[in-house]
Amino acid sequence: MFNIEPIADHRADLLADMFRLLGDPSRLKLVLILCQGPSAATAAAARAGLSPQLASHHLRLLKAARLVRAMRRGREIHYDIADDHVRHMLADMVAHVSEPHHDEKG
Repeated sequence: MFNIEPIADHRADLLADMFRLLGDPSRLKLVLILCQGPSAATAAAARAGLSPQLASHHLRLLKAARLVRAMRRGREIHYDIADDHVRHMLADMVAHVSEPHHDEKG
């Protein structure tokens, strides 16, 4: 079992902002796509069913929140998950929502 220590108010605000960003289905789709490996912005947009302009906007927000990172390769910007913390958190949440739900009322 994990022991999660209390955090300072400003860190709680940052964490809440990150979860708000991930609360948008389009941004969440992009992040889950990037969990599978780095991708050009245009390819990630296509896989998420978004216009390149909208995907680019979402990816900039995710980058500013340090959830993804960007690398220029020639004329294209490629994105990847920022680090394993983000990847593990998302993998755990996907596993959680994929578990069978049992009504606690019995």
